[in-house]
Amino acid sequence: MSREQYLAGAAAAVLVVALLAAVVVPGVVAVPSDEPLRPGPVRVAEDVAVAPGDVGGATAELELQTRVRHDGNPARNVSVRFRAYDAESGLLKAEETVDLGTLDAEGSVPVDTTLRVDREGGYVVETTVFRDGEAVDSRRRQVAGMEALVPSYAQTAVRFTDSEAVPPLSVSVDAVDEAANRTTLRVAASLTNGGDAVNDDLRVEFVARQADSNLVAARASADVGSIRPGRTVDAAATLTVPSEYNYYVDAALYKDGVLVGTARSVANLDPTERIAANETTREVEFEVSDFEGGGAGGGGVPTEAGAERTTGAQTPGFTAGVAAVALLAAALVARRRSR
Repeated sequence: MSREQYLAGAAAAVLVVALLAAVVVPGVVAVPSDEPLRPGPVRVAEDVAVAPGDVGGATAELELQTRVRHDGNPARNVSVRFRAYDAESGLLKAEETVDLGTLDAEGSVPVDTTLRVDREGGYVVETTVFRDGEAVDSRRRQVAGMEALVPSYAQTAVRFTDSEAVPPLSVSVDAVDEAANRTTLRVAASLTNGGDAVNDDLRVEFVARQADSNLVAARASADVGSIRPGRTVDAAATLTVPSEYNYYVDAALYKDGVLVGTARSVANLDPTERIAANETTREVEFEVSDFEGGGAGGGGVPTEAGAERTTGAQTPGFTAGVAAVALLAAALVARRRSR
C-alpha cells in the first residue's frame, strides 16, 4: 500500500468514527437547544399621547398613553419609564415607571400613566423602554401652555360675550350732578353660556379706577343668577365717580367665589384728554407637539436590530463540520507528501 493510499484511508476512518459517534454517543454533535439565545426586540410602537387630567390651582396632571411593540423571542423584565423635564431648565420634574413583566406574545401592548407637574410653562415628556435594566428605545414630545389649563374649581361655560355687535363690557353716562361734580356711570357686562348645562352662582364685580393715579374711584357688584345653555344675559350696576377725569372700568366674573374671567372698558369724562382700553392680549393655549431634535431613540428607532427567532448555544463535541475539516486536512497532507 502506498503512502497516499494510507493517508486517504486514515482520513476516511476519522470521518467514519465521527459519524458513528454522532449516532451512538448522545451530545457529541451539537443539536439545537430550546432555550432562546437572546430576547426578542421591544420598542415604542407609537408616540405618546398627552392629555390634561385633573387640574388644580398650582399643579396639573398629564395623562400619558402609548403602546410597546414586542417581536420574536420572549422578553423578560420589560418596563416603561415616563419622565417630564422642564422645557427651559431641563430639570427633571416628575417620573413614573410601569412594569410590564415578560412579553411572550408578538404584538403591541398599551401602557399608560399619569404625571403631576406645576401648572406653568412647558415640559418635555420622555418615554423610555427598558429590557432587563437596559434602555432599548426612547421617544420625546413637547408640551406647552400649561398655564392655559383651567383649574377644576374654576371651570364654567359662561364667558364674557365675544361679538363685534355686543361688547363684553359697555359703559354709559346715567346721570350728572354738576353741583357735586359727580357723574353716575351705568356699566353692563354681557355674559353668554356656551355650554350644555345651566350655570348659576355667578357674580360680576365692577371697578372704576382713575386713569392717571390708578386709584379706585368706585366699585359695585351684581348677582347674575342662572344662565341657561346658549343664552346671553346682562349684569348691570351703577358707579358714581368724580367728573372731568378718565377711568378704566373693569369687570370681573366670579363663579362660587372663583375668578373665571375679566373684561375692560373706559370712561372718558375729561374733555381735554382721552384714553383707550388696552386690548393687547396674548393667547395662551395648551399644546402638544413633536419634540424637534429627537430623543434618546432618535425618532423612535430602536437601539438594537430586530433579530429573528434564534436557537441556543451548542453543546461541546464533534460536529459534521469538524469531520469534514479533518478529511480535507488529511487530503491536503497526502497531496503534499506525494510531491
